[in-house]
Amino acid sequence: MSSNLRSQGGLVVISGPSGVGKSTICSDVSKRLDKAYLSISVTTRAKGSLEKDGMEYRFVSKEEFDKHIEQGMLLEYAEVFGSYYGTPKKKIYDALAAGKIVILEIDVQGGKQIKQLYPSAVMIFILPPDRDDLAERMNHRGRGENQDNAARRLNDADIEISAAWEYYDHMVINENLEQAVEETLDIIHESFGDK
Repeated sequence: MSSNLRSQGGLVVISGPSGVGKSTICSDVSKRLDKAYLSISVTTRAKGSLEKDGMEYRFVSKEEFDKHIEQGMLLEYAEVFGSYYGTPKKKIYDALAAGKIVILEIDVQGGKQIKQLYPSAVMIFILPPDRDDLAERMNHRGRGENQDNAARRLNDADIEISAAWEYYDHMVINENLEQAVEETLDIIHESFGDK
């Protein structure tokens, strides 16, 4: 099935540690591409104070998430920091069939799954300028995390970054947002042409 999908649309995986700015980059990139579809993941984690259901994520119960798995509705899924995240399969296939560039904002675990299912996916990892900058960004995300969770996310960022060097084709440093968006767009244009 993947070769058929590849001829119709294109798949881009964008990952990065928590707080690196990947959501903003994904949103800006999808707005600037002519034929783009930004996937909205489902998650069991609690909704942050600044988030709206159906915008950044679809927030579901663990029971509902389990039903998605049982019914084969997810392209990939993973447990991250005690919550589950997954990519709805049907919307991805529909967007690819319509010739769109599909952007998946997912973690490294999900990225590995997508690369196995869809080897031609363009894999982009967003890096922070440095660890101190990442810690500062994480403190200002508005998700109401306690200090233990924030510290765990920062420590796990090092593991994610190490894994990314093995599985991702492109690294983009988000020191300047506009430059990071432009670099990401350049990678997509080079990979898919003028889709």
